[in-house]
Amino acid sequence: MSNTPLTPGIVSGRLVPEAYAHNFDDLEPVLDGHEAHVAADRCYFCHDAPCITACPTSIDIPLFIRQIATGTPEAAAKTIWDQNILGGMCARVCPTEELCEEACVREAAEGKPVEIGRLQRFATDRVMDKGVHPFTRAPATGKRVAVVGAGPAGLACAHRLAMHGHDVVVMDRRAKPGGLNEYGIASYKAPHGFAQREVEWLLQIGGITVQTGVELGRDVTLDALRADYDAVFLGIGLGGVNALRAAGEDLSNVRDAVDFIEELRQQPDKSKLGIGRDVVVIGGGMTAVDAAVQSRLLGAQNVTIVYRRGQEKMSASAHEQTHAQQVGVRIICNAAPVEVIGAGGAVSAVEFAYTEDGPEGLKLLADIFTLKADQVFKAIGQTLVAPDGLSGAKLDATPLARVWTGGDCAMGGEDLTVTAVAEGRDAAEAIHANLMGAVG
Repeated sequence: MSNTPLTPGIVSGRLVPEAYAHNFDDLEPVLDGHEAHVAADRCYFCHDAPCITACPTSIDIPLFIRQIATGTPEAAAKTIWDQNILGGMCARVCPTEELCEEACVREAAEGKPVEIGRLQRFATDRVMDKGVHPFTRAPATGKRVAVVGAGPAGLACAHRLAMHGHDVVVMDRRAKPGGLNEYGIASYKAPHGFAQREVEWLLQIGGITVQTGVELGRDVTLDALRADYDAVFLGIGLGGVNALRAAGEDLSNVRDAVDFIEELRQQPDKSKLGIGRDVVVIGGGMTAVDAAVQSRLLGAQNVTIVYRRGQEKMSASAHEQTHAQQVGVRIICNAAPVEVIGAGGAVSAVEFAYTEDGPEGLKLLADIFTLKADQVFKAIGQTLVAPDGLSGAKLDATPLARVWTGGDCAMGGEDLTVTAVAEGRDAAEAIHANLMGAVG
């Protein structure tokens, strides 16, 4: 639990018990068989399939939808997992409206795409609910690979390596594997312990050992891993959080949004979480939206997202922005914090200046305003905390023998589960080719 002090404005149990159960249940329940068949029938099964190009993991979307349409969801799930072993989670959290569904011909022609994400969930859930794992390991190669980070990139890498017959040890500093999927997404997007259930299902491939509570640079060094293993994959994510750089940000009840979301994810009884009456979230990405929406779902009366640039530049998808507004979150753009104001050592308000985004960058204007706040969440981006004294540039750009990187810790990380999966999968193929080339 958080050590954030409960002030008169921050209380737990704002809602009746039934409201918590409703608010943090599945945002979009899985399709039933009839609904899936109707949705699949809308696909044109395009020959050039722009949806495949738009998918970071290049799933053969027309094929898996055709397999659903012909009554073989098990085959559809295998088609999905061939490219994206975390297809179940991606079906829940992937911004399909900006990727495959945006590229859908139906979207261009009718303004309503094929529901690719929901169909993907239908197929993968159907097979996972049966406890079936459709992959088997190749004969053992005798090679050992260390995977540091049990997030989407690390898990995807580990599974593909295990499938090729290598023995894999996955290490993670946290108490549970899963990374972003377990700790960093809104609770209502993957409720009922789905993240851990997917990890357990993935590990059925065999050949993967998971070690939790192991931190690179504290419990093990990169040099030691390179000496002890035939290859190393680093998928350590982004461990640091950017500073607000505004006076007063060290006041009580000013928190990093990622910590708030993690606490939410790990607390089964949401009624025990304290939330303010007036909540301000600073930032414009998915973390900001997730923190703001969940603040409302916990019972906050006034929740405002403030972003320093125009709304069209928010990295949170338009779909997520709309969802936030639908649950009562206000979005203010072109404003930046200049001071966090306190009373009795805790935040009471935040002063903002309007901004102008011109050719020379962002400029603070003289026009200011103040928002009442008894709780502030900072969602202004995360930074890489590189292990063993390596800089972020070195970690990504300097070739280290038998070391690969992927996910958000690699330069160009996009903070998307689906992109991390693609990078982990591709790294595994590169590692496999390298190891087997060394054998031959």
